[in-house]
Amino acid sequence: MNFSTPLSRRLRVPALAALALVCGLARAVPTIEQWTAPTGAKVQFVASHELPMIDIQIDFAAGSAIDPAEKVGLASLARALLDAGAGDLDEQAISERRADLGMILGGGVDEDRASLTLRTLSSATERDAAVALTATLLARPTFPEAVLERERTRALAGLRESLTKPAVLAERAFTAAIYANHPYGRNISAESLDAIRRDDLVAFHARHYGARNASVSIVGDLDRATAEKIAIDLTQNLPTGDSADIPPPPALPKGGLTRIANPSAQAHILIGQPGMSRKDPDYFPLLVGNYVLGGGGFTSRLMSEVREKRGLVYDIHSYFEPRRVAGPFQIGLQTRGSQRELALRVVRDTLAAFIEKGPTEKELRMARNNLAGGFGLRLDANAKILGYVSLIGFYGLPLDWLERYPREVVAVSRQAVRDAFARRIHPGSLVTVIAGGDGDEGKEERAAAKP
Repeated sequence: MNFSTPLSRRLRVPALAALALVCGLARAVPTIEQWTAPTGAKVQFVASHELPMIDIQIDFAAGSAIDPAEKVGLASLARALLDAGAGDLDEQAISERRADLGMILGGGVDEDRASLTLRTLSSATERDAAVALTATLLARPTFPEAVLERERTRALAGLRESLTKPAVLAERAFTAAIYANHPYGRNISAESLDAIRRDDLVAFHARHYGARNASVSIVGDLDRATAEKIAIDLTQNLPTGDSADIPPPPALPKGGLTRIANPSAQAHILIGQPGMSRKDPDYFPLLVGNYVLGGGGFTSRLMSEVREKRGLVYDIHSYFEPRRVAGPFQIGLQTRGSQRELALRVVRDTLAAFIEKGPTEKELRMARNNLAGGFGLRLDANAKILGYVSLIGFYGLPLDWLERYPREVVAVSRQAVRDAFARRIHPGSLVTVIAGGDGDEGKEERAAAKP
């Protein structure tokens, strides 16, 4: 920068650059159309004719948060078995039909929603056949007993193996601690998997996979009339269903430290509490502030303090995971067992200083530029657009959310970040979990004992 330039002009340069960035991104944001299908399903549609492909996501308010407390895993099994048999087709016939049509099915389950995704060619023959098969999977799953037992056995084996890993032990303990008795705090167990019966899957599907409980997002090479027909075809034979109850806002935990013994050399440390929801009024200040704190990789404050200055970790991160109600705020790191107390102290001090003072102007400028400037790369493929469009539809976000995103990011101030973190992150309520690291301490003790 030429410092002979008048100060008032120099201050205008970043502002003008940010304005140009936002204007450029606004032109690239896709137009989202939204309506309610005659079946009661909510529909989002984006036309994109660059490729002869269509991407579809059907979301149901059927996530793990509505699992019965004694049958955690029910939502996951119900979603996993949708393509294990449907109508008069068995698992093998469905697999062969998918291969013949060149269609790709995906999706999964999180705490709030169960999703099925479809990618297909936009030509009428392949498109209509792929939509028809998907509609059958959604409306008429048979949940074969033999497949249920197979998947239950797989899940139990995977659970047993995962419970030997300190990272998994830390995550399960952290989730249970920050959410206590809240539905977000439940963990799958061998007992809960054993308790699930085929009748439970049938009843869960009938109650939660209804058209009025569905959000259909369509992106690709088609027009509005075809999108309307697809939405009807996918949802017209679904059960009536019930609307899922929205979980209550979680209470703040009491805080405290949990230690989990494990003979690993590395200690896995998680720190956090419930954070923010999808519609949180502090969403953008927390987003930008977290980029500075621990979400910005090598540019983040935590990375600088814990790794670069002290060499205590290889990686450290922080994030907010927004959900229907407050999802977790988490700081995560791994360090040698002998260094865990020091690393934990540095993390706590860094977080406390950030809550008190917020980001510097340089940190804030970098965070805003990276978040807003990189946003266009999140919209450079239909599958990426679909992810955002389905999120907007399911959570009821404004249709111009994609356009507003970079504008809101650029508008975040240091004071807004400081105020948001002071309101939302409470040091006395932070839960800390340390799993493992005992092997490293034992190794050092044995080394010290050698003559």
